[in-house]
Amino acid sequence: MKPLFDLGVLPIRHRTNRGFKPHVSLVFNAGKRLTFSVDTTNSRSQQPDAYLITHAHSDHHGKSAMLSEKAVCSEETARALEILYGREYAGRTFRVGETVNICGVDVKTYPTHHTIGSCAFYWENDVGTRILVTGDVKEAKDLPKCDCLVTEANYGDPDDPKCHFRDDINAFNEAVESCGDIAFGAYAFGKAQRAVRLLRESGYSGEIGMEPMSRALTEGLMANAGALVNLEDNCGVRITTPGEIPGLAAAKKFILTGRRDYKFPTINISDHMDVNGLIGMVKSCAPEAVITYHPGGHRPLKLAAYLNKSGVYARALDEINTVIGI
Repeated sequence: MKPLFDLGVLPIRHRTNRGFKPHVSLVFNAGKRLTFSVDTTNSRSQQPDAYLITHAHSDHHGKSAMLSEKAVCSEETARALEILYGREYAGRTFRVGETVNICGVDVKTYPTHHTIGSCAFYWENDVGTRILVTGDVKEAKDLPKCDCLVTEANYGDPDDPKCHFRDDINAFNEAVESCGDIAFGAYAFGKAQRAVRLLRESGYSGEIGMEPMSRALTEGLMANAGALVNLEDNCGVRITTPGEIPGLAAAKKFILTGRRDYKFPTINISDHMDVNGLIGMVKSCAPEAVITYHPGGHRPLKLAAYLNKSGVYARALDEINTVIGI
């Protein structure tokens, strides 16, 4: 891993009795030797200097890291974590776009437009390497150039047709306009709030029925959500989790997703970029080295392989053999 070594960045994976702790820790020098753990679970031993929480989705393990005083995340992410898990966030917060001092290092934050409060972290080490950790990304327009990029690869397989898509906002609007009794299946955090925003942007001003967690998150995070009511109330539009859609009474039902394995009609609304967006982000950020760290499976490997063929040094997390047992 010579390019990363030359850049002064050492990625580390943590092994437990149950396998590896997602996702990755970065060791670097910035006046002193530091370790920043990215979206990983709280460790009972070998504590890092900081836990960088990019957003509040459960697969980014804020449930345990949020309980550490070493956690750092945006104000909105902290609020979402508290609503989701009913526990008080113990770490530090900032507003997305601010620069926060972490262990003596000035870390800039940038919006990734994935969920409300989601952000990327950017800092420099002693040798001047610009390190950018994105978390999940919906839009990369605000992200800066960097030397070392650590990024998701949710839809990172260039050869998979499922990884090539565009949001179908027109289909969403047409569905709303065509029926006064409609239900959308959307995950409680992220997709549900985006559905509310799309409804309001389409001109829909009526009440929106939501299941309890979706409603709590929406009311807690959105200032312009409009009138929200319980799912059982008399209203024309409802938003609930995909799992509750089958038992919900509605004239028309849709799942907001890019997946194709649902029995109900789907509308392609994703909180991620497709593979073309990911490749475009790499070109725009122009790093010397890339680490694809999320999710598990083959897609990070596929994206890393494509980038290597394109002349960009890249490694998937599964290819990193610097391992520490805990």
